[in-house]
Amino acid sequence: MDDAECRLFREAAELAGRKWTAAILLALARGAERFSELHASVDGISDRLLAARLRELETQGLVTRTVIPSTPVQIRYGLTESGAELITILQPLVRWAKRSEARAH
Repeated sequence: MDDAECRLFREAAELAGRKWTAAILLALARGAERFSELHASVDGISDRLLAARLRELETQGLVTRTVIPSTPVQIRYGLTESGAELITILQPLVRWAKRSEARAH
């Protein structure tokens, strides 16, 4: 891995490893769309932090935010193709962590 690839790897790992990121992406993958559904699915996250993390994930191109003009206005969140791809990429890492944990005990 050259220096540029190492930098990209570090940035991707920092994004994926940020607290709540994986939980939010998984909640979206499991069908949560509205803020209240996400909040209920991600145990322990505050409203403020969920809103901030959703904005970050939207900026990174992992989550979409759709405003539905109705009364009251509805906002729906969803995974982008890139967000779904990140979940797929993280699955082997989770399997590796489980094996490592089992070997440690």
